[in-house]
Amino acid sequence: MAPAEILSGKIVSAEVRERLKQQVVEMKEKFPGFRPGLAILQVGNRDDSNLYINMKLKAAAEIGISANHIKLPNTATETDVLKCIASLNGDSAVHGFIVQLPLDSDKPINTEKITNAVAPEKDVDGLSSINAGKLSRGDLGDCFIPCTPKGCMELIRQTGIQVAGKRAVVVGRSKIVGAPMHDLLLWNHATVTVCHSKTLTLAEEVGKADILVVAAGKAEMVKGEWIKPGAIVIDCGINHVPDSTKASGKRVVGDVAYSTAKERASYITPVPGGVGPMTVAMLMQSTVESAQRFLEKFQPGKWNIQYNQLILKTPVPSDIEISQSCILKPIDQVAKEVGLLPDEVELYGQTKAKVHLSALKRLKNQPDGKYIVVTGITPTPLGEGKSTTTVGLVQALGAHLHQNVFACVRQPSQGPTFGIKGGAAGGGYCQVIPMEEFNLHLTGDIHAITAANNLVAAAIDTRIFHELTQTDQALYDRLVPSVNGVRKFSGIQIRRLQKLGINKTDPMALTKEEVSLFVRLDIDPGTITWQRVLDTNDRFLRKITIGQSPTEKGFSRTAQFDITVSSEIMAVLALSDGLDDMKKRLGRMVVASSKRGEPVTTDDLGVTGALAVLMKDAVKPNLMQTLEGTPVFVHAGPFANIAHGNSSVLADKIALKLVGEEGFVVTEAGFGADIGMEKFFNIKCRYSGLRPHVVVLVATVRALKMHGGGPAVTAGVPLPKEYMEENLQLLAKGCSNLNKQIQNARMFGVPVVVAVNAFKTDTKAELALVVQLAKEAGAFDAVECTHWAEGGKGAVALAQAVQRASQTPSNFTFLYNVELPVIDKIRLIAQQIYGASDIELLPEAQEKVTLYTKQGFGNLPICMAKTHLSLSHDPEKKGAPTGFVLPIRDIRASVGAGFLYPLVGTMTTMPGLPTRPCFYDIDLDPVSGEINGLF
Repeated sequence: MAPAEILSGKIVSAEVRERLKQQVVEMKEKFPGFRPGLAILQVGNRDDSNLYINMKLKAAAEIGISANHIKLPNTATETDVLKCIASLNGDSAVHGFIVQLPLDSDKPINTEKITNAVAPEKDVDGLSSINAGKLSRGDLGDCFIPCTPKGCMELIRQTGIQVAGKRAVVVGRSKIVGAPMHDLLLWNHATVTVCHSKTLTLAEEVGKADILVVAAGKAEMVKGEWIKPGAIVIDCGINHVPDSTKASGKRVVGDVAYSTAKERASYITPVPGGVGPMTVAMLMQSTVESAQRFLEKFQPGKWNIQYNQLILKTPVPSDIEISQSCILKPIDQVAKEVGLLPDEVELYGQTKAKVHLSALKRLKNQPDGKYIVVTGITPTPLGEGKSTTTVGLVQALGAHLHQNVFACVRQPSQGPTFGIKGGAAGGGYCQVIPMEEFNLHLTGDIHAITAANNLVAAAIDTRIFHELTQTDQALYDRLVPSVNGVRKFSGIQIRRLQKLGINKTDPMALTKEEVSLFVRLDIDPGTITWQRVLDTNDRFLRKITIGQSPTEKGFSRTAQFDITVSSEIMAVLALSDGLDDMKKRLGRMVVASSKRGEPVTTDDLGVTGALAVLMKDAVKPNLMQTLEGTPVFVHAGPFANIAHGNSSVLADKIALKLVGEEGFVVTEAGFGADIGMEKFFNIKCRYSGLRPHVVVLVATVRALKMHGGGPAVTAGVPLPKEYMEENLQLLAKGCSNLNKQIQNARMFGVPVVVAVNAFKTDTKAELALVVQLAKEAGAFDAVECTHWAEGGKGAVALAQAVQRASQTPSNFTFLYNVELPVIDKIRLIAQQIYGASDIELLPEAQEKVTLYTKQGFGNLPICMAKTHLSLSHDPEKKGAPTGFVLPIRDIRASVGAGFLYPLVGTMTTMPGLPTRPCFYDIDLDPVSGEINGLF
C-alpha cells in the first residue's frame, strides 16, 4: 500500500489560528474595546517552560488575544501561587488562564491543588477535576478539554474518516493526554481500549486499532509492524535520542517508529510538526471560546450584579426594621460583582470590607464614569433628605435602569448618632445597610483619626514641656541618642535640618547654634490651633485646663476638645489621593506658630511617620451595599462647616474607574449648595482633578415654606399646621431659596436637576408648583421623588433626568483663582454664593490674613465656616437674603488638608447632648446580639 498521508500540525494549526483571528475581529467589531484575555502563570524559570510560553504568547499576539505572562520566582510557596490564581479568577479581563507545568519551585507545592484552584470557566487547559469530570460524563459542550487531546481530535477530523463505530486504542493513561483522549473518543462513539507500557499484549492491542493515539513518553516504543494497515496514527510523543549527525548531538522522535509506521498507516502525524503545534492552537481556540461564553452571559462594561427586590410596606416601618428585614448579599459577592479582585478586598465580617488602593492602580487606564453630586437647598434643622435621595438615585440607576452605579457617602459621626440627629445611612427604603454597622464603628476609621489627632496634641504639649525644662544639649542628647556609640539622624530629622537650611547628616558636625535651632521648636502656646478630639457629644469638654498635675511643673494652659470629625486629619483623609499624598499632607499640618512667627508643623514635631502608620488602614475606602444591592463606598466624614463636608477623593476615583465610561458615581455634599456644593467644586474638585457632570439639588415643600416665612421647624417638636396644609403662596415665596441655589450650581457651569423629595403632607399642587418654578429658574429638569416610601422605583424619573442631563455639555469652572488675595476670595464667595453686599474682617481675622500670607499660605482655597441654616451668617435670615455684610471673626488654616477656613458667626464644634438623646431607645438583645431601637 502507498505510504501514509502526513497530518501536518503546522498546516492545520495555521488554518485554526486564521479562523480564530477572524472571530476575534468580529468580537471587537461587535463590542468595541473588547479583547479575549489569556494569562499564563509560571513558577520558576525552566528553559523548556520558557520555550513553550513564548510559543503561546506569539500565537496569542498573532490572533489578537491579550496575553499576560505572570512569572513567580522559584522561591514562591503554594500560598503565593494560590493567591495569584485567586486574583486571576476574579479578573473579568482574563477569560482563560493556564498554570504552566511543571511547577519549578524550591518549596513543596501540590500540583493537583493548584490546577483545581483555577476557576473551571477559565480553565482553558481543561486540567481541573470539574472539567475532567464533565468530560468523563460526556458534557463536552460545558467544559474545557485538555489542549493536546483536543488537537488530536482536530487532526483526526482532518482525515475525513468517521470516528463513530471505529476501534480506537490509546497508549498512555496520563491525566493530560491519555485519560481525556479516551473520553473524547468514547463520546465520539468509538470503541476505546486504553493501554500503557505495562500492557502485556500491547502489540496485539495496537494491531486492532483503526485509530491509534500514542502518548506513552517512550522513544519509538510502538513498532511499525504492530500497526493495522490503513490505521490513523497520532503520535503525541516528544523524546530526545542521541544523533551524532546533529549539531546538538540529539534529535527529536515520537513514541512511534515513524519510518516503518508510515508504510502501514493511512494517515500519520510527524514528530516534530504534528501534535505540538495543534496543542498551542487549541489553547488559543479554548481562550476564544471562553471569551465568547463570557460575551453570551455578560455585556462588556456591564456588571453581572444581583439586585434585591424590596417588599414595600404601608405605613413605612422604622429604618432599623427595614434594614434588619433585608437579606444582605455577602460583601465579597458585591466586590466580585463590581469587578474588584479578591486580593483588593479586605473583609470585615460578612457585611463590610475595605478596598485596597492597588485597585486604583490596576484600573488607571479605565475611562471614568459620569460624576454626579447631590446637594440641597438651605435645609431645616431636620434635613431635607440628601442622603436618602443619594441612595434612592443609585438604587434607581442600578436596580431599575441596570446601569453600573456607585454611591460614595460620608461615614457618620458617633456624636449625632447618639445625639438627636440620628444616622446618615439614608432612610425608609433608601438605606445603606446594615445601617447599625454604618452608623456605629464601621471599620474603625474615626477611631484611627481620634488616635492620630490626640497623638499630635500630646506631642505638642510634651515638646513645650521638655523645651522649658532642659538645656539645648540635653534635648539634643535625647532627640539624637547614641546607640552603641553611634549617633544617627532619622529621616524626619534630616527633613527638619533641610528645612532649617542645615545641609549636614553627621550629628557630631552641628555647631552649638545649629543644635539650638534644631532642638527648639519654641512654640508660642497662645498660637496653638490643634485641639484634642473625641467622637462623642460632651459639652463639658468645650473648654478645659490641661497640665494641672504637679508633674507638669506649673505648665498649664486652656485647651478644648472638638468632635473627631472636625479634626484636620479627617479632612486630610478625605482629600488625599493615595498613601504618599496622605503622608505628605499629614506632615504639612500646622499646629502652632513659633515665637518668631514661623509655622510649626507635625513634621517638625517628628510624628508624620507615626500618623501615617495609624492611618494606613483608614485610607482604604469601605465597601457596603444599599437595600437593593447596589454598591456603596463609605469613606471619611469631614464636617461641612469648618471642613469641606465631602466623602473621600479616593472612594470617588476608584468608583469612577469601576463603573466604566457609561456608569455613574453619585456622591453627596454636606449641608446646602452654598456650603457643601461650593466646597465640593472649589476644594475637592480642585485637588482631585475630577469634573462633575450633573448637580442634583434636593428640595422639600417643608423647607421652602419655611423660607417663605413659615414658623420655625424644630427637631423633636411636631410641625406647625402651616406645614401640614396646602399653602401655595407661602411655598412660592420660599422658592426664592431654590432659585438662588439653582443659580449657585449653574455658576459653575454644571446642569442642575432638582429632586423634589415628596412627603405625605405635600399636595399635588404644591409639588407641581416647585417643579414648575425650578424649571423657570434654570434647572435642566425637576422631578417629584417618592423614593423614601418606594425605594429606587420612586426615583426612576429622577434617574432618567440625570441620565439625560449627563449627556449635555458640562462647562465646569471654578469660582475663583487661588492666586487671588485671601480677602478677595472670601469676598467672591460671600457676594456670588451667599448674596452679601460685602464682607467685614474683624481685627483677629485681619491679623490672620497678614500672618498666613506671610507664612506662604495665601494661595490656598477658602473653606467658609458658617451656619447651614441660612444663606447668610444669621440662621434666622431665610429665603435668599441680600444686601447684608458678612462678618469674618477669625480665619484658621488647615494647611495639610489644603485650605483656609474663615469663621462666620458663632459656631460650636463639640455639640452637646439633648435632654432626651437617641440612646434612650437603643438596646442590645443579649441572646441574639441584635441591636434594637436605633433610629
